[in-house]
Amino acid sequence: MRSDWKYPTILLCIYGFFSTVRPLEPFLIPYLTGPDKNLTTEQVNNQIFPVWTYSYLSVLVPVFLLTDWLRYMPVVVFQCVMIFITQALLLWTASVPAMQAMQFFCGVATASDVAYFSYIYSVIDLKRYRKATSYSRSVQLLGYTVGSVLGQLLVSFDLMSYNNILVFTLVLTAIALLTSFFLPVPQKSMFFHQRRGRQTAAEQSNAINASLEDGGGEMVESGEGEPDAEKLESIITQSCGQVLLQLWRDFRHCYSSRQLLYWSVWWAMATCGYNQTVNYVQVLWEHVQPSQNFSIYNGGVEAVSNLLSAATAYGIGFTEVRWEQWGELALGGFSGLSAASLFLMTFTGNIWVCYSGYVVFKSLYMTLITIAMYQIAADLSMERYALVFGANTFGALALQTIITSVVVDSRGLGLAIIPQFTVYSSYFLVISVVFLLRGLLVSTKKQKRDNSSRQR
Repeated sequence: MRSDWKYPTILLCIYGFFSTVRPLEPFLIPYLTGPDKNLTTEQVNNQIFPVWTYSYLSVLVPVFLLTDWLRYMPVVVFQCVMIFITQALLLWTASVPAMQAMQFFCGVATASDVAYFSYIYSVIDLKRYRKATSYSRSVQLLGYTVGSVLGQLLVSFDLMSYNNILVFTLVLTAIALLTSFFLPVPQKSMFFHQRRGRQTAAEQSNAINASLEDGGGEMVESGEGEPDAEKLESIITQSCGQVLLQLWRDFRHCYSSRQLLYWSVWWAMATCGYNQTVNYVQVLWEHVQPSQNFSIYNGGVEAVSNLLSAATAYGIGFTEVRWEQWGELALGGFSGLSAASLFLMTFTGNIWVCYSGYVVFKSLYMTLITIAMYQIAADLSMERYALVFGANTFGALALQTIITSVVVDSRGLGLAIIPQFTVYSSYFLVISVVFLLRGLLVSTKKQKRDNSSRQR
């Protein structure tokens, strides 16, 4: 069973589920600003939360390289340790510096997601990629949804205090940590430890003879007496300089495609705005209805948004659209709807309208990012897709760091929550205008070319 592709996939899915079930996450703001921690909204919003963005950006590239060099499994274990430390600090400390440290470890854990998402590609065959990717990604979404629903039930029926929910989360994280130790360590990786391609028959024979002459071992034959090509594959370990040079060449090659470049620009810009919105939306909810305890519904709202996002993203796979022609118009149009949802959330006085706007916003983003990921990955090898994914994420974090330091951080403008969300709404409006204009230009040129070809 250990040699079958199902074994690492099942273990990774168990890890992904238990590491993402976090019942307290939808109620983080009420917990931090309530009697348990007694922090102010301004401290949480302007001093504590920005640390996550800074730490995520600062460790993303080192973690990306270390993940490949260490061959994934150790970084998966490391990620779980970071999650455990995050939950422990949240439970047993209360000061602003301690909460900032908690956000730092949370950022490191988030950056380590690259190990979770790329591990499976080094331990299974290419023909199993689609199934394994589907399972590992779906189970994470299931974990987040179960965590939101569980948190909603525990809070609504007053079954556990916030502190007890955190203790329960630590137990779930410990199960994930225990599971991670049983993950097999891959023999190869995408960049540092690559597998040499199969040799020709003459090269195989020469390699075997050389091995025998040196006393290096016995000749391995297949059932028909021919050398076993699988046994003759070897792992090439490249230096850091070689890897960086190859990454740079691949980077230039990938982004030389205009279509990939435009889709990547949207990916980075939209992901930046999405992360800012999700990170600070609970502060907005508290502002909309400060006198009523509507925060008890936060878990249900997160669960509904996750399920609807999964449904819309899944439905995209059955939609026949020429995205190469209409994709940028779709990006612009749906980004405009996202901007409208954010403006509605910002200026409404009704918490249910605010909740609904958030569900719509999240579903739109998940739909568009699914399209973008598919379009970008369609013509790329797995190595280059990992590179583009990492580069786009880095771009999103760089933008997010600029916005956080200027708009949110108390050392910058330190804006209150309503001006913050006004900025985020306007940001998506700019994205919408840029891509609508670009999409109209592309479709107009396409129609002109079609008309001229018909006339000929």
